[in-house]
Amino acid sequence: MKKEPFVTKEQLDEIVKTYPTPFHLYDEKGIRANAKAVKEAFAWNPGFKEYFAVKATPNPFLINILKEYGCGLDCSSMTELMLADTLHFGGPDIMFSSNATPASEFQFAHDIGAIINLDDFTHIDFLEKTIGQIPETISCRYNPGGVFKISNSIMDNPGDAKYGFTTEQLFEGFKVLKEKGAKHFGIHAFLASNTVTNEYYPTLARTLFEVAVKLKEETGADIRFINLSGGIGIPYRPDQEPNDIYAIGEGVRKVYEEVLVPAGMGDVAIYTELGRFMMGPYGCLVTTAIHEKHTYKEYIGCDACAVNLMRPAMYGAYHHITVMGKDNSVCSHKYDITGSLCENNDKFAIDRMLPKIAIGDLLVIHDTGAHGFSMGYNYNGKLKSAEILLKEDGTAQLIRRAETPKDYFATFDCFDILKDMKWE
Repeated sequence: MKKEPFVTKEQLDEIVKTYPTPFHLYDEKGIRANAKAVKEAFAWNPGFKEYFAVKATPNPFLINILKEYGCGLDCSSMTELMLADTLHFGGPDIMFSSNATPASEFQFAHDIGAIINLDDFTHIDFLEKTIGQIPETISCRYNPGGVFKISNSIMDNPGDAKYGFTTEQLFEGFKVLKEKGAKHFGIHAFLASNTVTNEYYPTLARTLFEVAVKLKEETGADIRFINLSGGIGIPYRPDQEPNDIYAIGEGVRKVYEEVLVPAGMGDVAIYTELGRFMMGPYGCLVTTAIHEKHTYKEYIGCDACAVNLMRPAMYGAYHHITVMGKDNSVCSHKYDITGSLCENNDKFAIDRMLPKIAIGDLLVIHDTGAHGFSMGYNYNGKLKSAEILLKEDGTAQLIRRAETPKDYFATFDCFDILKDMKWE
């Protein structure tokens, strides 16, 4: 399958006249169509709600688009909770899924009415001491341990993950929480990341549904929702087939009918916490080739670096690259596409076959709409780029300005050492 940018060269040529590269660009049309599809795929469940994982793309302009389709927010920190509250998401529309959580964050989540999703058995007492009670509605994160398989394929290793209650802790935790005043319960699990198979959610759903039935039978807990969390991936590589969200939704429905309905649990709401699937394909990093180097390998140096997109350096992750205006050219040159950090892993691609690149060419790095800008940092004193929305009518809107040196030095404002700095 050929990967095509959602933006044309002509559109980019106009955008860069106003906004210099590098920048992250988002596709409003694609975001809206995908949010609509997710909602439709689970419409069979009256209580369904997508809690968008804020950590994937914490931009209020984009979040407000998702809000139009009934999405809530999954938050994991104080600032994410503050963002959700500022954007007027109602308490139950916020899921607080955190770990090693400071008391102040539990308190704030409780104050704004968020649903708290506990990561550990010891957090029960910690939460009670922090806010003075156990909320009437509470969720617990489940980790069954071992390896997670679909058919004979190992998808991930939950037993090595730092998250969640063990099976024994989950059952004991529900009993303790009920004794302490909890009336309504939820179960959450995340057992594999970036799966490109329609079988992941139905397989995970069966695991959680069966545990939910046993929990109800053994503890008498009123289970109101089951949160399948994230894990539905996207096809970063051209040879990967994209997930079919309608097939996934139908697969979950079948398991729901097989397991929950016969147990008298046909009113349980299904929640999801998709970040990558909601936004990943609908963002790209646009950068300019500014140097070429000919040593033991052929290098193209860009004005973007790992500060703008950390995944290739951190995970060795693949992101497809299009040289704009040369889509149909023969990929006859082997390049390492690099940034300017003082780190040798600052490479967007290694030994990648691409058309011949000239200085000044615009490169589109695909699928950066989730965990792209949000994972940025300031190593080497690098500054985070702008974020731009390509609107449905083809115009471009700035939705986050690029950082400036003043932003970088702002936290030194209690000292006099910057008084003579030249800003221009």
